[in-house]
Amino acid sequence: MKKTIAIIDDEPDIVELVSLHLKKSGFDVQGFLNSEEFFDFIGKNVPDLILLDLMLPDADGFEICKYLRRRDEFASVPIIMLTAKSEETDKVLGLELGADDYVTKPFSPKELVARVKAVLRRHDGGESLQKITVGSVMTLFPEKHEVFVKDKRIYLTSTEFKILKLLSQKKGWVFTRDQILDYLWGQEKAVLDRTVDVHIKHLREKLGKTAGGLIKNIRGVGYKLEE
Repeated sequence: MKKTIAIIDDEPDIVELVSLHLKKSGFDVQGFLNSEEFFDFIGKNVPDLILLDLMLPDADGFEICKYLRRRDEFASVPIIMLTAKSEETDKVLGLELGADDYVTKPFSPKELVARVKAVLRRHDGGESLQKITVGSVMTLFPEKHEVFVKDKRIYLTSTEFKILKLLSQKKGWVFTRDQILDYLWGQEKAVLDRTVDVHIKHLREKLGKTAGGLIKNIRGVGYKLEE
């Protein structure tokens, strides 16, 4: 089945151009010019990825992202933010709210399609382990993209889940920030130094005090998961 990409942007030319390139790459695309149309759509459908413009006439993209991450059915749907804003604080805020990637306008449609494919690979890609247990408090199901803390399901973004999976597959191993970035993005990795720290912070908060406390910061080196 084709993966469905939802794009919400108030500029018709951008929606049309991005839709054209995504369709050429084999995706089903649903385009929206305002948040009302978008929310009508997701009331009945869950897209595989969302391209979200931050500067909408009828809504704040940051608030839409925050809303989606609070809803169980959308918590793990990858989000790529589109915006004319290029300040690092905006990028960091987007990541803190759970965005998986950030593209600044003007952008190359081909680059955006490559980013979409990369994020979907991170979300879907190639997990072979059926179950990973961490002590007596946490269980991961990589193929289902699920994690449970004491039998309660925790909803993570695709990037947060990938980081947790990496750390849990080699418990006690210390991974540097660069190693984590390479694992997540490879040659397409983000340039923000704070990217990993932001996702780890968010991950710890979602996992709670007991499970989140298993993720240790090794000062000056990186992170590890310790049972």
